[in-house]
Amino acid sequence: MPINLLPASAAAFAPRSSCNVVLNTKVDPWLTATLKRINRIKRPLNSVPQHHRCLTETLSSPAAIWTLCSMMLPKAPDSELRKDSNPLIDALFNYQLIHIEAYVVHVDMVSQNEVAFKLSPETIETLVEYHKDIYCVDKAASTYNWSEKELQVKKLQEEFNQAANKFVYRTNAIALEGLEEDGAGELLSGRSEEVKNAISGLFLHLLPPPPRIIDVVRPQPLLPSSPGTGNWWQPTLPPPHPAPVESWKVVPSSPSATSSGDSNGSVWASMGLNEIQLPSPTPSYSQPYSQPYTTSGYYSAPQVMAPIPQLPLPSMLAQHQCSTSAGFSGFGWDRYQDYAMPYAM
Repeated sequence: MPINLLPASAAAFAPRSSCNVVLNTKVDPWLTATLKRINRIKRPLNSVPQHHRCLTETLSSPAAIWTLCSMMLPKAPDSELRKDSNPLIDALFNYQLIHIEAYVVHVDMVSQNEVAFKLSPETIETLVEYHKDIYCVDKAASTYNWSEKELQVKKLQEEFNQAANKFVYRTNAIALEGLEEDGAGELLSGRSEEVKNAISGLFLHLLPPPPRIIDVVRPQPLLPSSPGTGNWWQPTLPPPHPAPVESWKVVPSSPSATSSGDSNGSVWASMGLNEIQLPSPTPSYSQPYSQPYTTSGYYSAPQVMAPIPQLPLPSMLAQHQCSTSAGFSGFGWDRYQDYAMPYAM
């Protein structure tokens, strides 16, 4: 891709100098016809150097000022304009026509086949004054005030001044067909609308700072483990306590207690309340059990029986010494072989 190069005269704030012209080895017929049309003095145009010299001298003349476009701009800020219901009177008193003028700084018919225009100093000055005295005043009046508003307006003016001095309009070299006497001319084929849009793009908007985002303070939950603050005010109910259960209603830990209790329930039901005695404190040394016993009654699989209300639980017997020397006659259980023990020894 070829590099787009412009002469030093096209730089910002650079003074005007001789136009830079680059022609091809063969000159297009339309350029020869244009140069013959604008020359008052008949000059020979039989070679490429003759075309180069004629075109350079014509475009470098102080009178070679092109009119790129015309723009209708207000004469004063909006608050000072005259309000009239007649659009014609409103346009005559409130608006002015500004011609955007420029001069040619570069002609390239070899690589880019283009022509470059730079705004004239008078046009730059007119645009800068309008931007400062009218445009910025209207923009400042249409926005709210903030602490750095004046600084932002000055920055906007400086940016426009730089952009206007750097502005270079580049278009196809065929635009030189609009060349007139003394090197002046105007754009043809709708190119003026392109320049008008480009100039309008230099007028930037005054952007106020965005509003600050206010943080919403939310109440902290009472407990760290609370999932949210929606139910923080609701009292915490204590867990319901289970109903008190009497000791004789506790189901034994054996899984077959329910089934065995039904079959052996009649054995305990036949016993009267007076036949069962509550345990009494056992002395430290009691008489050994006199009747012989076998190990089969202690090591065989116990038969689980349902407890009765008057029967003491094994936890009550744990308070006494459990050994072979403990006597069972004091408990009234001398008939222990007639029925199975509710627990295994």
